[in-house]
Amino acid sequence: MVSVVLPRLVSFEGAPRRSASVTERNLAAMRSAYWLVLVSGFFEPLLYLLSIGVGVGALIGDITLSSGEVVSYAAFVAPAMLASSAMTGALAETTSNFFGKLKYMKLYDGILNTPVQPFEIALGELAWAMLRGTLYSAAFLGIMVAMDLTSAGRAVAAFPATVLVGFAFGALGMALSTYMRSWQDFDLMGAIQFTLFLFSGTFVPADAYPMLLRWLVEVTPLYRAVDLVRGISTGSAGWLRLVDVLYLLAATILGLALAARRMGRLLYR
Repeated sequence: MVSVVLPRLVSFEGAPRRSASVTERNLAAMRSAYWLVLVSGFFEPLLYLLSIGVGVGALIGDITLSSGEVVSYAAFVAPAMLASSAMTGALAETTSNFFGKLKYMKLYDGILNTPVQPFEIALGELAWAMLRGTLYSAAFLGIMVAMDLTSAGRAVAAFPATVLVGFAFGALGMALSTYMRSWQDFDLMGAIQFTLFLFSGTFVPADAYPMLLRWLVEVTPLYRAVDLVRGISTGSAGWLRLVDVLYLLAATILGLALAARRMGRLLYR
């Protein structure tokens, strides 16, 4: 499928190793203070879970899922926080950090003097972003199990889904970053990200919205991510979750393709 979507974009001979070299460069350049940034990004979804999922959830009570299963409000919100955490971790690396390397540090201009190609740079940066998103997801799943919001077996099953969520948002974020002209443009991206966070079935079921708004919500990438992770963590996953998986896979492939093409145009001109 990749060869269909990315025709003639890059030769894949030796591409995995060259992509890994980009990831290794980021790891080698990481400063000790960066770990504080990583840790701080984990606490936002955790605080939302404790304040809204547990605090407000004590007033709301149980929620009936579309499958008919009844779960506590905290168990309903937790998977959404998990998907949002994977999104936030991936976007943090593939938006402003990636933009700074591309536009101001001119890091990739130097890398292109080596055999590494634009698609391989994009893939390496995405892999680096996934290290951050994976750490968030693994830690949050541990919290969910400790709070008895899901079982250990379901948490293990949900982990690959969160990795896929991170890949999808990382690829989309990287593609959008190639269109940014200045740091001010990221204000719009932040507003879009927060809107997705609020209106993706995060705190209320999608069928609570008016029909038109519900349709808009259900085609957003975060809703598909929340639907997938929630279905797995609550044990209500069915064959319809395949739609979520295909959606996120398509977003990953198309995002990478667009990012690589845009990087080629920006760096080779």
